[in-house]
Amino acid sequence: MQEKEVITEEHKETQSSEKPKKAETEELMGRRKLLNRLGWAGVIGFLSINTLAFLRFFYPRVLFEPPTKFKVGFPSDFPPGEVNSEFQKEFGTWIIRLDDGRFFAMESKCTHLGCTPSWMGAQKKFKCPCHGSGYYITGLNFEGPAPRPMDRFKISLAEDGQLVVDKTIKFAGVPGKDSNEQYPQSLLKV
Repeated sequence: MQEKEVITEEHKETQSSEKPKKAETEELMGRRKLLNRLGWAGVIGFLSINTLAFLRFFYPRVLFEPPTKFKVGFPSDFPPGEVNSEFQKEFGTWIIRLDDGRFFAMESKCTHLGCTPSWMGAQKKFKCPCHGSGYYITGLNFEGPAPRPMDRFKISLAEDGQLVVDKTIKFAGVPGKDSNEQYPQSLLKV
């Protein structure tokens, strides 16, 4: 009987030692499952983000810019000797009608560093607020660090009688030369 008791005691000891091992194993399996799930979630997240980036590549990135050719109105809308700055903000262009009735379209950008000069109506000149460049109404530079006259765009008449500015045809100012003489095709006589 003692042997049976010994066996049962040994059996009891192994059973009682299995219980802590079983708890440790369950805890270890719980951590493994958690880490396994976190690992798979990371892989799936990584693949999802890369798939979205890959698909985004197929959609064009479009830069919406104002049209390069636009109508500005009828010649009678522009008084002689005045600068019309209505199209300056949207199109970067001034429409100018000289005293003799000729029109031209001038880019509203200083040739020094690209700032936007202001029209000083009382003094009949453009003045750049950045570094003090000065331009006559024709765009010819006469003071400050501007290296050349302001650039002009092609201006023409549309079939309906309105003035049309084409910014794809640009007449770059030449240092020391008046653009009226240099580019007579930049002027429109109406």
